[in-house]
Amino acid sequence: MTALVLLTAYLACVTWLALRPLEVLWVSPANLEPFATIRADIARGPAEAARAIGGGLLRLAPLGVLLPLLGRRLGGPRVTSFLRTVFAGGMLSLTLEFWQSQLPSRVADVDSVILDTLGIALAHLIGYGPLRAAARGSRAGASRRAARVCPHLLRRRPGGHVHQARRVWATLSQP
Repeated sequence: MTALVLLTAYLACVTWLALRPLEVLWVSPANLEPFATIRADIARGPAEAARAIGGGLLRLAPLGVLLPLLGRRLGGPRVTSFLRTVFAGGMLSLTLEFWQSQLPSRVADVDSVILDTLGIALAHLIGYGPLRAAARGSRAGASRRAARVCPHLLRRRPGGHVHQARRVWATLSQP
């Protein structure tokens, strides 16, 4: 539930920042050539390149951590979670760019989609391991709590009534 609230708040802020109208004297045409803006930023010097490319990588990067938190067991195995997260993040970035192209003071840029998606992928690769470890730690803590609360249910009985222990553990391990 917390992940959904954080994701909603983050997307609301990003959408507002990306789609608010700007007062500008002129607007350059849309960039549909991949890497053209990135090459232009690099040609302006290392400081401008670091600012522009870094900003592009960081704009939607938190989605690389927030999107897996919505799924069960962090969206599945590492590769599946990675593919789902990058695809969903890329589609969100593409949607933002589409809506930006509808505003008179904003310009669509394919390089923004590339940098946003790459930032999401990097954040997922960096954040998935620690998230998985935290999730495993909380499950282990839940089984220890269950053993303290109902130790008689966690022992195997002669009749094989282990299903009660599973039910108690499942109840206690939910957040």
